[in-house]
Amino acid sequence: MHDEEVEPDSEPFRIAYLVSHPIQYQAPLLRRLAAEPMIDLTVLFRSDITTRGFSDPEFGREIAWDTPLLEGYRYKFLPMVGPTDRVDLLYPLNYGIDAELASGEYEFLWVHGYALWFNWLALWRARRRGITTLLRDEATGISRPRAAWKRWAKRRLFSTLDKLVDGVLAIGSLNRAYYAENGIADGKVFDLGYTVDNAHFQTGAAAAVDRRDLLRESLGLEPDAPVILYASKLTRRKRADDLLAAYRELYELGPIEPMPYLLLVGDGDLADELQQEVLTSGLSRVRFLGFRNQSELPALYDLCDVFVLPSENEPWGLVVNEAMSVGRPVIVSDKVGSGADLVRHGETGFVFPVGDRAALRQALEAVLENSEQRARMGKAAAARMCDWDFERNVIDLVAALGELRRRRETPTLTASATKQENNA
Repeated sequence: MHDEEVEPDSEPFRIAYLVSHPIQYQAPLLRRLAAEPMIDLTVLFRSDITTRGFSDPEFGREIAWDTPLLEGYRYKFLPMVGPTDRVDLLYPLNYGIDAELASGEYEFLWVHGYALWFNWLALWRARRRGITTLLRDEATGISRPRAAWKRWAKRRLFSTLDKLVDGVLAIGSLNRAYYAENGIADGKVFDLGYTVDNAHFQTGAAAAVDRRDLLRESLGLEPDAPVILYASKLTRRKRADDLLAAYRELYELGPIEPMPYLLLVGDGDLADELQQEVLTSGLSRVRFLGFRNQSELPALYDLCDVFVLPSENEPWGLVVNEAMSVGRPVIVSDKVGSGADLVRHGETGFVFPVGDRAALRQALEAVLENSEQRARMGKAAAARMCDWDFERNVIDLVAALGELRRRRETPTLTASATKQENNA
């Protein structure tokens, strides 16, 4: 942790934030950062693909977000050549980053993601120009198992990356541990937790309370039956099939009265298979709601009694933040990164071993059988999110930038951080 205060007469931190494209989760945070007097932010986008509507291969459909992506902060789109409808390891093919960094406008360059060649180029050019560099990425050690040679290669890669970055922004404890495993000194790592716009979901859920009965009626739900919610892509790695199997066990064993409903929100290549399973099994209380946009989610969080994310490879899982922010207990697999920081087992929800359908069923029973415990968990979940929000992000980012500025201006501080690295 780095909690140093910034001198009151300090100059604002002039930041260029380089990210591939406008992201619905990030836009509210960028607006909040831009409103902070100590932060002078310019966002450098490589593509505008999400502002035009785009095809998401995992959702298996065209997506057009209904939340403002470009309002409330200063931004630029870097020029490009080649395809304009691809965002991947190779594309887009941008240029002009060196001229942008040479403008003298920026004290810091913050890049999102280490796996993109263009980000490495930007970090290298920034260091050449004396601009302080920061990296933020989602990776964790639980994402997927890797062979020993791959772990060795990754550590070598990070050895080079370490020379290009002055600071690393950790989204959570598992992300911080990942950097340590790959040789990044603790003195270089600063907290910047993965957050959502808590106020948006809380306000939306509160507004939906008066319409809750109408929503239940429109979905064909009995008035007093509890509701299990899943809201994510219907793909193999998300393992919604595990949730459906655990729910089927509940359905067949019948320990809960009235029997809960299961709402599956999202699309993907697993959708047809899951729907066929429901038809074959006669699970009359399962509802497939398809893709739902950002504005529709708060009402669904308000409607549910418990939220479940059983993924096998989920570096974070921001839907967990969303559900907890409106006071809903959550059940996540041990491969969901947010679980380590947000889900206190038995207090704000439950964590189960990925793929263990019996354990998932037992967690569902524990939440759904006792309404008083469910209410306590919901309150604890909401309380946990009070300090996992944009305001904490602002405090942490300003502290990190202040510390990095001091290190740049006082070489002995940089030497101290380097010594930490050598002793790690």
